[in-house]
Amino acid sequence: MPARKKTKYALLGILKISPMSGYDLKKFCDEVVSHFWNENYAHIYPVLKEMEIEGLAIKSPMQTEGRPLKNVYTITEEGRNELEKWLLEPVEPHRTRDEFSLKFFFSTDVPVDKLIENIEVRKEEFRKSLIHYSQIEKERDIDNNTKDEKIVIISTILLNAGKHQCKAMIDWCNETLETLEKIK
Repeated sequence: MPARKKTKYALLGILKISPMSGYDLKKFCDEVVSHFWNENYAHIYPVLKEMEIEGLAIKSPMQTEGRPLKNVYTITEEGRNELEKWLLEPVEPHRTRDEFSLKFFFSTDVPVDKLIENIEVRKEEFRKSLIHYSQIEKERDIDNNTKDEKIVIISTILLNAGKHQCKAMIDWCNETLETLEKIK
């Protein structure tokens, strides 16, 4: 499925939570779902226009005090049905494009000290991500004013997935560092 098509479903899911402007949608992506999904403005606005044409969302101008007029998008019943249909479909196989792994694969002529340095940097990235997930979890637990227990459970599951992935990659980095030290 093309990226723009998946953008449509990501936006429908967010609009199901609350009506938002394009700017607010991007902000939501950056602040809430960025650890497993990202979007950019280049996709958001054209997809919103397509969704409006398809009847999946409606656009309403909204004036906020002291700010310029903005367009707020709301999911329609047809949009909810489209989202529900997509949510029930099987997930496409994950196709990884990991630049780090690609470079590492071709690194046979790179000095071992540089490989060790690259793994140390990678390990630090995962350590920072692990800290970030823990902070999100703490802030969410403090600020948790949602009445929907299912949202809390699902967000916890996804945070745990991110934490487990980071821990596994940190373990991999440690094993790799031990191996590289042996051939140094």
